[in-house]
Amino acid sequence: MSKTAMVRARLQPDLKDHAEGIFQRLGLNATQAITMFYRQVELREGLPFDVAVPTAATQHAFADSEAKRGLVICEDADDMFRKLGI
Repeated sequence: MSKTAMVRARLQPDLKDHAEGIFQRLGLNATQAITMFYRQVELREGLPFDVAVPTAATQHAFADSEAKRGLVICEDADDMFRKLGI
C-alpha cells in the first residue's frame, strides 16, 4: 500500500533527538516508530498506554525525587533487596 498521508508535528529538539536515538537503537526510524504508534492506536481503538493525571501523592513523590529528597541510594541489586528487607 502506498503511503500518501503526511503527519507534521513540532517537538522540542532535545525530545526529538533523544527519542530518535532510542528508535535507532531499536532499529527503527521516526517514520517506522510513528507508524507503529498509529497501528497500535488502531488495534486498541485508543492510546496504547494509560493516560492519567497524577494523584497528589504521586506529584509529591515526583517533587521529592526531583529535589533529591528521601532518596535511597543502592550499590547494586543485592544492596537494594537488603535495604528493602527482602
